[in-house]
Amino acid sequence: MHSGRIPLADLAGGVDLAATLESGQSYLWRREDGGAYAGDVTTDRQFDAYPWYYAVPDGEVVRVRKTDDALVWEATVDAHDRLVRLLRLDDDLDGIFADAPDLPLVDDALAAFPGLRLVRDPPFGCLISFICSTQMRVERIHEMVSGLARAYGDSVQFRGDTYHAFPKPAQLAATTEAELRDLGLGYRAPYVKRTAEMVADGTAHPADARGREYEAAREYLTRFVGVGDKVADCVLLFSLDYLEAIPLDTWMQTVVADHYPDCEKGNYAETSRALRERFGGQYAGYVQTYVFHHLRTA
Repeated sequence: MHSGRIPLADLAGGVDLAATLESGQSYLWRREDGGAYAGDVTTDRQFDAYPWYYAVPDGEVVRVRKTDDALVWEATVDAHDRLVRLLRLDDDLDGIFADAPDLPLVDDALAAFPGLRLVRDPPFGCLISFICSTQMRVERIHEMVSGLARAYGDSVQFRGDTYHAFPKPAQLAATTEAELRDLGLGYRAPYVKRTAEMVADGTAHPADARGREYEAAREYLTRFVGVGDKVADCVLLFSLDYLEAIPLDTWMQTVVADHYPDCEKGNYAETSRALRERFGGQYAGYVQTYVFHHLRTA
């Protein structure tokens, strides 16, 4: 077993682990007490004893919890660098938000969840998670993605317990639509199966979007079955380092209607572009994530 700690004092802007991992941006992390998404508000301030969270990236178990002065981790491998990458612990939150737009809604959201960080999930797991997300509550999405891991992912033993990795493309491609429907995926089942087949047979991979101009990268991701602009933006923001991306979901559409109606341009691309500019451009996706979590839990 490997273990270590990352002092909170080393993290510019701190970290709120619970808000980060239960803010609807990642469904590949699970809380070991089973309480993920159980409450209306999820923040480290809720807990007297901080819970453990875990993920199984690349078949390796990584467990992490926050204490009063550090992130403490244990894993099947040396996971320090992996955690820094997955949880974007090297992002300078103070610097990112120093030039945040001076808007009341943004100010309230930043004040509500200091230390909420974006995640950097593995591209395939992120893609499938957000295909599953269509017209679903975050709690239900988390259940579906966890169910896929239990049913089809590799099992890994660690400290006497069994953990399940998210399925590889070939493992999901080998399923049937009926099996996926039985797990509660409904009409999303053929989307998940066909997208997994595309990745498994080498037709396309979500990671291949990385490095393209932002809107070209979004267009690339829409080649996957069941992926429209909103799902593509989620993958860009929560996996592929496009921190300017704003997934224009129903929450953000409400933000536009209630707060910034001049950003409504009649179509996804132009409305998203206008809101991106209103939220500061380069780090607009960070601002969006804070606003989304603030409004969802208000």
